[in-house]
Amino acid sequence: MANHKSAEKRVRQNIKRNEINRSNRSKLRTQIKSLRSALAAHDKDRSTELLSPTVSLIDKAVNKGLIHKNTAARHKSRLTKHVSEQA
Repeated sequence: MANHKSAEKRVRQNIKRNEINRSNRSKLRTQIKSLRSALAAHDKDRSTELLSPTVSLIDKAVNKGLIHKNTAARHKSRLTKHVSEQA
């Protein structure tokens, strides 16, 4: 348990940040899953429609420090490739 005032504040900040990170990571994963399910269902219109917001969320995740930029680039590349193959 934290004994100093600054350490107690740091604990509070860590808890708050952890909740924010968990929420953002969950949104990202849900969006990617919905795009992948549209791809699996061979739904061209839906997958094309979901690609742009998914790429946007991936970019936001990089800016927030949730994922590494190379990981983001890999996700965007593969998802875009799968969508374009379907179209």
